[in-house]
Amino acid sequence: MIRLVRACLVSVSFGVGLCSATQCCGAHLAMGFRVGEVRQSSVLIWSRVTATAERNWNGHRDPKKREPRVAEYTPSPIAVAARQGNVEGAPGEIRVTYSERADMVDARATEWIRVGPHNDFVFKQTIRGLSPGTQYFVRVDARDNGDSPISASTKGRFVTAQRADSWQRVKFSVVTGQSYWDLDHERGYHIYPAMSKQNLNFMITTGDTVYLDSESPRARTIELARYHWRRMNSLPRVVEFHRTTPGYWEVDDHDSFCNDGWPSMTAKWMSPLTYPQGARVFREQNPVAEKTFRTVRWGKGLQVWLVEGRDYRSPNNAPDGPDKMIWGKEQLAWLKSTILASDADFRVLISPTPIVGPDRSGKADNHANQAFAFAGNAFRKWTQDNKLSNFFVCCGDRHWQYYSIDPKSGLREFSCGPASDKHAGGSPKHDPKLQPFHRVKGGFLSVEVHRTKQAPTITFRHHDVNGGVVNELDFTH
Repeated sequence: MIRLVRACLVSVSFGVGLCSATQCCGAHLAMGFRVGEVRQSSVLIWSRVTATAERNWNGHRDPKKREPRVAEYTPSPIAVAARQGNVEGAPGEIRVTYSERADMVDARATEWIRVGPHNDFVFKQTIRGLSPGTQYFVRVDARDNGDSPISASTKGRFVTAQRADSWQRVKFSVVTGQSYWDLDHERGYHIYPAMSKQNLNFMITTGDTVYLDSESPRARTIELARYHWRRMNSLPRVVEFHRTTPGYWEVDDHDSFCNDGWPSMTAKWMSPLTYPQGARVFREQNPVAEKTFRTVRWGKGLQVWLVEGRDYRSPNNAPDGPDKMIWGKEQLAWLKSTILASDADFRVLISPTPIVGPDRSGKADNHANQAFAFAGNAFRKWTQDNKLSNFFVCCGDRHWQYYSIDPKSGLREFSCGPASDKHAGGSPKHDPKLQPFHRVKGGFLSVEVHRTKQAPTITFRHHDVNGGVVNELDFTH
């Protein structure tokens, strides 16, 4: 239920407020909030009630990035609560207040929602009835219970997508490969303050946001999986960025289960955690809906597709052929029909893994390698047969940046690269016949739809970790 309120908290800054980092005066919001699934008239708000105002900065940190793979699981004597970066949850209530005005006069608010341990004290609420192409100011409040005063509050803003028949300048970023052990700053990656300067409408994480399987402690339980998300999303630069920049979250192998994983896969070194459990924690810890393949229209100029690359895939080691798929039959049919039905000036598919590549010879889990050659060839040919001249692919997963053009279909693909320079590497080397641009460094990709001399234009820019442009390409409709 949404109700109108006239409210103004005293002494609350634009960020997280009311209690200092050392105070313990009730429910806290150490992980801030994130706005996801932005549409023309709705958004999804994610937050979490925490027991402290900040993450555990001085807790235990494992001495090595990776642990040996062992089949038998022995619980660690180090409790999750005692680990560096953890933020313990706490019972409490959360309310979201939002308005088209910065002073929050005549704002609307959700009811207070109680959170508990069944979902790690997470709050997820869809806000409906918004106006297209409109900036909203939002405040998230927390308290212990109905008899308690508000003990934590944080503010931010977002802009909704415009109607399909109206023009809207749109700019977004694409990121991947957020290795906690390869951070380039203790408060979070350099790319976050760099992206904050880009005046983005939203950002897209293509997966590998955390590494459940390959970074200590290995996430062999649901609680350890949750810990990986807590220590990443409580980094101050991440929290600060998402106060003013919404996002769409995709999932890949490392943040759902293990390297190159699929739903029926078993991995003794991950047990007792299973793929369904890891995938469920991803949905719990991020502002995503249950259906993770979706398309979003941002005005006349742009339509974006986000695909699910793990839930429906065939085993990577199955024989290749027409029945071996990454997206599954339902998603593939939906993807093709909605792409063809779109009248957007530019159509952009965001894929967690490459479709063009080229890929490394040892990989076997994406459309650019031999393991899924049939599906990859078929989709690239489909784009050629349907003359999708204003269609582009942006992908994650790769630890290097590139711009590739498939020599047969002409399909163009941009790889965003990893979140830090330290995490870069593994490239199969530059193939100048396929790749006008190739760079083995970290950073992010930005995509901007705008007008140049009244002609709709889409601009792709590869950025280094500090935001500097290292590659730029324009395409006009």
